[in-house]
Amino acid sequence: MNTQKSVAFHTLGCKLNYSETSTLSRMLEAEGFAKKEFDDLADVYVINTCSVTDNADKECRQLVRRIGRKAPESLVVITGCYAQLKPKEIADIPGVDLVLGAAEKFNIADHLKELTKGDSTRISSCDIEDVSGFNSAYSLNDRTRTFLKVQDGCDYTCSFCTIPKARGKSRSSDIQSVLDNIKRIADTGNVKEIVLTGVNLGDFGKGPDGQKKSEEHFFDLIRSIDELEGIDRYRISSIEPNLLTPDIISFVAGSRHFMPHFHIPLQSGSNKILRLMRRRYQRELYAERIQEIKCLMPHCGIGADVIVGFPSETDAEFKETFDFIHQLDVSYLHVFTYSERPGTAALDIKGAVPVPVRHERNKVLRNLSYKKMQYFTQRQNANTRTVLFEDHNKNGLMEGYTDNYIRVTTSFREEWAGQLVDWVIS
Repeated sequence: MNTQKSVAFHTLGCKLNYSETSTLSRMLEAEGFAKKEFDDLADVYVINTCSVTDNADKECRQLVRRIGRKAPESLVVITGCYAQLKPKEIADIPGVDLVLGAAEKFNIADHLKELTKGDSTRISSCDIEDVSGFNSAYSLNDRTRTFLKVQDGCDYTCSFCTIPKARGKSRSSDIQSVLDNIKRIADTGNVKEIVLTGVNLGDFGKGPDGQKKSEEHFFDLIRSIDELEGIDRYRISSIEPNLLTPDIISFVAGSRHFMPHFHIPLQSGSNKILRLMRRRYQRELYAERIQEIKCLMPHCGIGADVIVGFPSETDAEFKETFDFIHQLDVSYLHVFTYSERPGTAALDIKGAVPVPVRHERNKVLRNLSYKKMQYFTQRQNANTRTVLFEDHNKNGLMEGYTDNYIRVTTSFREEWAGQLVDWVIS
């Protein structure tokens, strides 16, 4: 009789969460669990949550209800940012058996040994101020790219953000540990690209206890990574404009393995709104960084995060943001509609923007993003770029990204799956 238990995972949110989910999965597989797809029947369901927006919270609750209908006897475990921020709220959701905060996430195997369906919901969490230590993580076999976590937490106090309360102080791995993980990933033999991930990547260098280790910085990390063999491509997932130094830009421009692609959060093109957001730069510095990148790498793809509908944002200030982005040489936008988050300083700012206005502004910037990407792609016409194609057959089609982050779709070819292919942009 087969008594092996099975586990299924679902990830909400960022690339960092994907890296951690994959690591948790490997940990439980090592403990004898069989991995299942989330839509399959499993003995244990683990939801790794996000809490950047209210929608992420709602989606978590919807997933728990779905599991309850499909597999009422299965164990349900909630971890991630939402679990750290609101453990009691989650514990009150019918069907949840275990809530794991930031300090206990990677002890999931021990918790499952003591868990029985029908017991009262267990909460294993602590104050975020007591969370220390760095747990390395990376994704494998989930996607063509591997997400490698090198940093966690954040010491910034942006007025709209709950992440410092969900993940704690900024802390990171050390360079040698990162290099060792990359070698392990390379030894699998089928990974072509690694995306470096973290909450505040540019702040790399603070030890597990949050103390600054001045001998290691993000620039030192990427320089050490570039000397390795075994992985063809690396990307920097996201980096704050005030931490994106000219040295980093210059290095990427001449790098062997780092792709000509940056994702740089902007959030607003209005200096007044940036100050209210408690961002650590003004729009002039952001524009300067874009200019520096394009001077060295005219072909570089650049993405930007933008928040619309922040408290007190007037029509004139939104237009200021639109006009600023319109003249910026960026390739695409990730547009977020401002969402009130409990415990954030932004709640004290008067002048809430009506929700329909927020949605309309979001639509305007998404249209601008589409046009930006079209323009960027057209300027690359007839250029040959290297595409890493994913191994998924989507109704006879396959997708991949160029080195400078242009998405390419073509007819599926088995020999191109998971491979680097020279491609003429047209």
